[in-house]
Amino acid sequence: MKKGKWFYMLLVLVGALSLSACAGGTGNTESTGNGQTATSEEQGASEKLTGTVDIDGSSTVYPVTEAVAEEFGKEHGDVRVTVGVSGTGGGFKRFASGETAINNASRPIKPEEAEDAKANGVEFLELEVAYDGLSVLVNPENDWVDHLTVEELHSIFKPGSTVMKWSDVRSEWPDENIKIYSPGADSGTFDYFTETINEEAQQSRNDAQVTFSEDDNTLVQGVAGEKYSLGYFGFAYYEENQDKLKVVPIDGGKGPVTPTHETINDGTYAPLSRPLYIYVNKQKLEKPEVMAFVEYYLTNAAELSEEVGYIRLPEEMYKEDLEKLK
Repeated sequence: MKKGKWFYMLLVLVGALSLSACAGGTGNTESTGNGQTATSEEQGASEKLTGTVDIDGSSTVYPVTEAVAEEFGKEHGDVRVTVGVSGTGGGFKRFASGETAINNASRPIKPEEAEDAKANGVEFLELEVAYDGLSVLVNPENDWVDHLTVEELHSIFKPGSTVMKWSDVRSEWPDENIKIYSPGADSGTFDYFTETINEEAQQSRNDAQVTFSEDDNTLVQGVAGEKYSLGYFGFAYYEENQDKLKVVPIDGGKGPVTPTHETINDGTYAPLSRPLYIYVNKQKLEKPEVMAFVEYYLTNAAELSEEVGYIRLPEEMYKEDLEKLK
């Protein structure tokens, strides 16, 4: 053959080999901009969630949020989720200043707290995550209290109360001082209880017989360690410590009712049943790690809230909360 024809055939062969090499590739490469390529798996790794999700607030909601954070961390180990326990009110102070992404709350936000948030440019979402039955507890050695009425609770906890001994509540009860354990003033549980029982939030007796604490575990230990004690806190802390505590049925006017999953869910445990919330800073939802955490929270709150002793919401309520994120 002529030399020119051989040269032409060589060019065709080189072209065919080039096409074959391209066809034999995975098709999953992408230029990195520096002359190198990255596979889909490497791209996924580069998009892995990182960052921090800062949370504070209610000790009552803490067990749910902590359970969510633990499970979320198994899937997103490079995201640091911090969960503080400064009480609902204490948490709202940080949240309203824009310091935290999420506030755990055992009561709705107060108008003045919402105003503080607005003044600082913080827009937020209110999301219900579970139900709680605020529980009244005594020591297991207490064999005289069969139930308490709302009126009796008011007489014990009202500001300036003169009830010092159990016999001041009912004459046949022991002539022994009541050692009272109460959530502190920054607690949403304190707000809810005082508003429900004393008809005004934050109004409660404050004398030497009362021990206040923002930490529910401190209240548990106090009631568990004192025969003549009386305290109140979230249902989950009672469920976790049933062997150390005795729950008191409450008569809200229709006979004594014990807090259980059923009575809290159907509202018969009244008036101490309530919803639990998380408040989310809308601006911080722009961070992928915050959005992912909140979505994970709402998707798994039903199961995890029951695991820690609370009551799940109806499924449609979680769906409504997820719609709010959009």
